[in-house]
This record gives sequence, structure tokens and C-alpha cells, in this order.
Amino acid sequence: MNSTPVLATGSAAYASANRKMLARMLWRATLVPRRRGLAALLAVVVAAAVSTAMMDLYVDAQAKLQKEFRGYGANIVVLAPSAAADAPLAGKQLALPPDALARVEAVLAGRGVAVPFAYTVASTSDGSPIVVAGTEMAFAQKLNRWWSVTAWPASPKTALLGERAAGIVLPQNQKNPQPFELWFQGRSIRLAPVGRLHTGAAEDSRIFIPLDDFSPWTGLQPNSIEIAASGSPEEINDIARRLSLALPEAQVRPVRQITEAEARVLGKTRTALLVSILLIIITAALCLLSTLTAWVLDQRRNFAVMKALGASERTLGAFFAAEAAFIGVIGAILGFVIGVGIAAWIGRVNFHAPVVPRLSVFPVILLASVAVALLAAVLPMALLARVQPARILKGE
Repeated sequence: MNSTPVLATGSAAYASANRKMLARMLWRATLVPRRRGLAALLAVVVAAAVSTAMMDLYVDAQAKLQKEFRGYGANIVVLAPSAAADAPLAGKQLALPPDALARVEAVLAGRGVAVPFAYTVASTSDGSPIVVAGTEMAFAQKLNRWWSVTAWPASPKTALLGERAAGIVLPQNQKNPQPFELWFQGRSIRLAPVGRLHTGAAEDSRIFIPLDDFSPWTGLQPNSIEIAASGSPEEINDIARRLSLALPEAQVRPVRQITEAEARVLGKTRTALLVSILLIIITAALCLLSTLTAWVLDQRRNFAVMKALGASERTLGAFFAAEAAFIGVIGAILGFVIGVGIAAWIGRVNFHAPVVPRLSVFPVILLASVAVALLAAVLPMALLARVQPARILKGE
């Protein structure tokens, strides 16, 4: 009678029972929550919560800052070849191509506001020279929200007067300003003043009228386009580069004062954020390292029994790494929820503005939490590999 199948069946049953017992011991030794496990989890939750709150606030603040900077006017200017960024009236009055605005809007693809401007020097009734600008009033209002304006023109043959320009074209101490005339190359236009403008800059010496009135009166087309593009400073520079390719016959210049100020503010905020998060991660990693190391030292006897029953170092290391990753995942989820609440509370109390939860932050928090947990488990896993069953079970 051949006994080989019986022996093989018995060996397989013994191995299966051994594996099941080993799995139960591993479960009890590594995956059942204990005080040290809760301490490790708490360290990850705190780090994830604080990091989530800071990143949520930063991303929200970045979006709000970019929106605020867009309110300070154009960050890109497209000029006719003869004009300069600080002197749009210099040289011969050349115009941009008729389809320049369409090309600009195609590059922007809805990520900003583009407003055409046409400039010339006209004369008042007494012969005084004055700068007149034609533009699309509704878009100019959207572009320059920082301007101090009493009322924006909304109908034909109306004008927005700069503070200094008003002193030239209107009689002094006139309570009810009357329409006035401007002359350009023998042609006149009669305009009704509807609003005053104050910026403290060159705009105070200009008169702004609708482009639909300006072009028929002067025969001039827009010679500049002011753009408030949305995005980071790097994205704005990229838009300027693509505009240069789309309009090779024009000059495309970023407004450095705005883009550089935005870059400085966001850069300093980003640096402070990264340093703070790095310190938080280091603190959490040290807490995890000490907790997991003490955990391994406390459980040396259990791990020795597992090794004596046939558990390999790879199996023990895999279970230990799985536990560390599990702690990282649970800590990231709990920390993200708590961090979103903290960010919302800080926004309401300190900034009196809502902070929108940014789900894009969660993958970063999750990966960072798991990575920190696994990194903190490296030294304990090395200690686990050095466990000698014979010596531990002898009580040495």
C-alpha cells in the first residue's frame, strides 16, 4: 500500500494549520489596536490635520490673492510697434492689426480680460492739448476695479474725466458740468461728462470715451490691448510668450510691477508653508519612530515565537510595513477631515472669509502620511530582523 498521498495530505494540512495560527498571531501582535498603536495614529492625525489646514489656507489664499491682483489692472500689455509701455503716444500713431483682439482672446481662452485702448492728443475749444483714450467701457471697468470712479459712461457721446483733465475742459466751480467739445484734425465731438476718475497716476490727465465714438471721430484704431490674465506668475509669463508668437508684429510686455509683486508675495508664503510642514513632518516622524521602536521591543517575545513557528523575516517585515501604512492611511483620512475644519474656522475667525475645502490637497496628505509612516518603520523593521528566537525564548 502506498502511503505517500497520505503523508502529503497530512503535511499539507499541518502546513495550512501552521499558516492559520501564524496569521492569527500576527494579527494579534500587529494589527490589534493598543495604546502604542493609538499613540502612533495620533501623531499621524495631528501632522495630517495641521498640514491639511496650512495647505488648504495656502491654496485658498493663493486663489484669492491672484483674484485681488487681477483687480490692480493689466499684467500684460500688447502695444503697436511704435509705442512704448510707459508712453503709448510716442512716435507715429500706428494701430494694431484688426484681428489683434481676437488673437489675444484665443490665446487667453477665457482666462482673463483683454481691453483695447486707442490714444491720441486732441484739443479743447481754447486750443489746450489733452490726451483722449477710446476703450470698451464695460471691460475697462472690469479690468481696473482699483480706479476711483464716481460713475462709468454707459451711453454714446459720454466721457469719464480724470481729475486734472476735468480742470482743463470744464469751467471751475461748475456744479452741473455741461457738455464740452474736443477737436482732432479739424473734426469735433461733443461729449457729456458723467464721471470723475482719480488714480494718482497718468490716468488723471486723460479723458476716456467709448471706442465706438473715438474711432469714427479720429479715424484711429486701438494701438494697445491691456490684459489681466489669471494664473500664477509662471503661467502669466507663458501667456505673454504665446501672445508674442500669436502677434509677432506687436510688442508684448508683462507689467513687471504686478507680476513680480505677486511672485514675491506667493513665494514668501510658499516658503513659510514648506518650512512649517517640513518641521511638522519631522516631528511626526520622530514620534512614530519612538512609538514603533518601543512597540517592537515590547513584542520581541511574540515575534520570536512567530519566527520559531516558521515566519520569515520578509513576512514579519511585510506585516509590520502594512501596519505602518494602515496607520498612515487612517491618520491621513482623519487628519484631512479635521484639517479642513480647522482651515474653515481660521478663515471665518481671522479673515472673515470662507475657506473652500480643497480636495486636491488630500492625495498629497495621503501619500505624505503613508511615506512618513513607512519611513518611521524602517528602523523598527531592522530591529525586528535581528530578533533571535532561541535567545529571546531562553530569556536572554
